[in-house]
Amino acid sequence: MLLEGKIAVIYGGGGGIGGGVARAFAREGAKVHLAGRTLQSLEAVAEKVRADGGVAETAQVDALDERAVDEHADAVAASAGGIDISFNLIGLGDVQGTPLAEMSLQDFERPIATCMRTQFLTTRAAARHMIRQKSGVMLFFGGDGDPLPNYSIGGFQIALAALESLRRQLASELGEQGIRAVSLRTGGILDTIPEDFEGGQAIVDSIVESTMLKRGATLEDVGNVAAFAASDHARSMTATALNISCGALVD
Repeated sequence: MLLEGKIAVIYGGGGGIGGGVARAFAREGAKVHLAGRTLQSLEAVAEKVRADGGVAETAQVDALDERAVDEHADAVAASAGGIDISFNLIGLGDVQGTPLAEMSLQDFERPIATCMRTQFLTTRAAARHMIRQKSGVMLFFGGDGDPLPNYSIGGFQIALAALESLRRQLASELGEQGIRAVSLRTGGILDTIPEDFEGGQAIVDSIVESTMLKRGATLEDVGNVAAFAASDHARSMTATALNISCGALVD
């Protein structure tokens, strides 16, 4: 198994992407700690992990709360002996579909401020423990890229560009401590679009059409790549992004 014996903390572990990553990590042998605001959704994911034979623990944590993040990371490290993987997948509260020229300042800046605050807090908390053990992996989801044509995405893509800058800086500062920082770049995950979402099929069709493989990435794809990126098979990879967009994004 790729992650046997590893301790993984997943913020936003009750969401679609967080849940998919959690199941993949557990399948590969990691003990997953699911953190988020809503215990009900966290427990739902944990039950699926356990049903498949994996190990999962849950904790109600506001990933925007400095004290809560630090205390949770300290508790995980104390009970498990360390933290090997940290992945923050919480929602950013972004507003999409409204042109920037018509968007309020509050709606524009929310995803940017949320992204930077939560990613700084959670990576800092993990780094303090990873530095002591001289190893660890920080994963990021999103990545910078060209604006979407004919679609208003608000401050979301700007937040992801800032996240990539943070990832690069962390990789630079923590590399000598044996800590890696890697992003997963996607062009959209089909499974995360609700079937009853207005215009959802049009979004699915546009994602698929934009790819070279003529299919979109799934939650299973994300989990599989995340497990690889967090494993020792990818130990030479840091300060980089893995493109899992099915060819929608060209490097």
